[in-house]
Amino acid sequence: MFSPTYLLSSSSLYVLLVLLSCFYGGFSSAPTKIGKGYRLISAEETPDGGFLGHLQVKQKNNIYGPDIPLLQLYVKHETGDRLRVHITDAEKQRWEVPYNLLPREQPPALKQTIGRSRKNPLTVSELAGSELIFSFIADPFSFAVKRKSNGQTLFNSSSGGSDSFGEMVFKDQYLEISTQLPKDASLYGLGENTQPHGIKLYPNDPYTLYTTDVSAINLNTDLYGSHPVYMDLRNVGGQPFAHAVLLLNSNGMDVFYRGNSLTYKIIGGVFDFYFFSGPTPLGFVDQYTSFIGRPAPMPYWSLGFHQCRWGYHNLSVVEDVVENYRKAQIPLDVIWNDDDHMDGHKDFTLNPVNYPRPKLLAFLDKIHSRGMKYIVIIDPGIGVNSSYGVYQRGIANDVFIKYDGEPYLAQVWPGAVNFPDFLNPNTVAWWGDEVRRFHELVPVDGLWIDMNEASNFCSGKCTIPKGKQCPSGTGPGWICCLDCKNITKTRWDDPPYKINASGLQIPIGFKTIATSAVHYNGVLEYDAHSLYGFSQAIATHKALQGLEGKRPFILSRSTYVGSGKYAAHWTGDNKGTWEDLKYSITTVLNFGMFGVPMVGADICGFYPAPTEELCNRWIEVGAFYPFSRDHANYYSPRQELYQWKTVTKSAQNALGMRYKLLPYLYTLNYLAHTSGAPIARPLFFSFPAYKECYGLSTQFLLGSSLMVSPVLEKGKTSVKALFPPGSWYSLFDMTQTIVSKGQYFTLDAPLHVVNVHLYQNTILPMQQGGMISKEARMTPFTLIVTFPAGASEAQAKGNLYLDNDELPEMKLGNGYSTHVDLYATLKQGLVKIWSEVQEGKFALDKGWKIEKITVLGLSGSVDTSGLEINGSPVANGASNIELTSVEQMHLQDVEDGVGKKKSLTVSLSGLNLYVGQKFDMSMKMGVQG
Repeated sequence: MFSPTYLLSSSSLYVLLVLLSCFYGGFSSAPTKIGKGYRLISAEETPDGGFLGHLQVKQKNNIYGPDIPLLQLYVKHETGDRLRVHITDAEKQRWEVPYNLLPREQPPALKQTIGRSRKNPLTVSELAGSELIFSFIADPFSFAVKRKSNGQTLFNSSSGGSDSFGEMVFKDQYLEISTQLPKDASLYGLGENTQPHGIKLYPNDPYTLYTTDVSAINLNTDLYGSHPVYMDLRNVGGQPFAHAVLLLNSNGMDVFYRGNSLTYKIIGGVFDFYFFSGPTPLGFVDQYTSFIGRPAPMPYWSLGFHQCRWGYHNLSVVEDVVENYRKAQIPLDVIWNDDDHMDGHKDFTLNPVNYPRPKLLAFLDKIHSRGMKYIVIIDPGIGVNSSYGVYQRGIANDVFIKYDGEPYLAQVWPGAVNFPDFLNPNTVAWWGDEVRRFHELVPVDGLWIDMNEASNFCSGKCTIPKGKQCPSGTGPGWICCLDCKNITKTRWDDPPYKINASGLQIPIGFKTIATSAVHYNGVLEYDAHSLYGFSQAIATHKALQGLEGKRPFILSRSTYVGSGKYAAHWTGDNKGTWEDLKYSITTVLNFGMFGVPMVGADICGFYPAPTEELCNRWIEVGAFYPFSRDHANYYSPRQELYQWKTVTKSAQNALGMRYKLLPYLYTLNYLAHTSGAPIARPLFFSFPAYKECYGLSTQFLLGSSLMVSPVLEKGKTSVKALFPPGSWYSLFDMTQTIVSKGQYFTLDAPLHVVNVHLYQNTILPMQQGGMISKEARMTPFTLIVTFPAGASEAQAKGNLYLDNDELPEMKLGNGYSTHVDLYATLKQGLVKIWSEVQEGKFALDKGWKIEKITVLGLSGSVDTSGLEINGSPVANGASNIELTSVEQMHLQDVEDGVGKKKSLTVSLSGLNLYVGQKFDMSMKMGVQG
């Protein structure tokens, strides 16, 4: 939802630029060193194979407050590929991300006495695991992490006398630690922000992590989520090595990346580092999501197209939108409501005039019978209203965040609100009950949790004004109308170190919950702030799963480490500009690495207003976002895809292909859920040795092999695209082939065309598409097999996962799922294609069949007499099977060292192969010389 409070006005632009230039200068200049660090005074082995030490401050100072004099260091190789380094106050418990929110091993309890002698004194200065080695220097204390296989240093906190950074600092409200970095390392992550330079982290850009309702049109600014993790990709002599570093800390922080070093400056908590060894990008996300939680399984329909708008004023407008999509023959699976359906913007209510319940239920019966779904928004702020049952029950159950012993008062869309405290078990139970009550009122199919950074239209300590209506009901609803006073009396509201909040070092309690407000068990908002959306997603997931036992769908704006286990994400309030279209790719790719693979941007832009040409190009990108939704602002002109004839055509083309690809996308969702693998990926995930794609942010992969190369600039009818080495086949016209040595090609891209290419050695499952996923899902399958163009020997593989997508779990072994591995080989003129099926009964019961197989990249001619299926020859003319071949067009000729080879597209149609039953087939080629 629109939050214009946080847009930067044009009148303040000059001041902003001056401030930012000063701030950027601060990022690039030599840092101030604080103190002399710590020294290791004791060390011992722990019974669990870890390392426990104690650190004593060397020289006290009061910059940003007094030093914590004694620290506890705990190091453990938790798995073969994950190392933990935990540093905290040795004498007093400190705030950490709650272990019930993000389950993990507990470090040893704090010792009551600290001495030099230990039962198992450590006699070595390193601790080796199977993949990583931890080593340390005692005085001043620093530590390093190395890769065991090649000795490469991955992290080294020693300043070594360098000017880049100082020694480790640990104070109550200021923690600082740094690492050296090689200049050729490529870093990714540290979000959420809009990165104008693309997916690679850019030296001296600001990276501030603190969940904030700031429009995503603001660049290099802390946005809705906090993800303090980065991946480091290095190319050593042509061999790629990737590793990742997570600092599990929910407090606000600045991260300074200078190219040869990286420095964390954090305003609380502990150092809780996790190092993931990789050594591939896919290996990292597997290890990372194994720790933080595997991405949530998504229902099949959620991979269809979604339409939303803030400003569907009544039900008849929504009905018209659904009908107009049908008339335009544009696929649509899900229709959404922003808060227009609510009574006075209050959660869990219906507007009795504009969305009367009987008519809404009749509408839902109608769309549900087709297989369509309906999702509505829920904001966390609960309207303060004595006649509002949700609020009454909240007060009765004591569920709200407190300030001075009373529910903290804020303002959002309903006016005065209180914020539920999702760290409180009572709140989680109350929230679940409110979701249940609402679902009985309106059988929604998912929930959209927004404004959960948390967003507040006011700041400070507020009261409801007497003698005036708030809000007035006229003018913008986001103007603060409560009586408020700034809160600066505590060190939590005004900490000694000022993170670069909102890019302007604004107070951390500005337009959010006061940071001295208190959660359950005395937890400060100061510490838990960035966990608010995460904790709400967990409570909402539990609530939805408890309704009917179905697989939940939740879309959350605010996210934290582990949010992907519960929710999808969209990139927030973007604008209908070419720049925002381009930025969206980077943000989508980042969230795949953050373990939130179900992600997309508002197609055509949220703020007014996209041009017709831009909306054409945006649906050509957005049709391939993992989460594909058109959403617009209340003040925007209508931008449903059918509003322009040209956009209608582009949408039919691009979404038509998406709906054919739904079985592939759903299989990618399964792979994400079981291994963390992102659905949308940077090219270097599949080509990590190919350095040219390390910074590529204008193209992306779906899975390992499907590359999207969109037009991202105004007035362009061609696109210059990078093709890693190998053979690539156009998905829209499979006779079009590119054989690349690793180079750019200029591709035709008239207005209605998006270039999508499939890489060699792949088997891609597709279906025939349709206007809704429920129908598309029951159409016959086609397999696309790709070999390197003109190769004499090759192999290809793919897979397919199918299940009952309403079941909460996405797994084999429950009787309602099937997994198929697909294989193909080419050798000595013989093409073999076969499948291996696990638990085929579900697919057999559904009657799914493979009707067509297309093989790309073959050379020579087809010998139709040599076709066998499941060991039986197929005689010419004796069956419905039809074999066709078409010569492929090459942008670059294929050379075999003697002459130029031709390649063919060969198709077998009229097949009758059951997906749930293994098959094998072979055909002979008349191969040239």
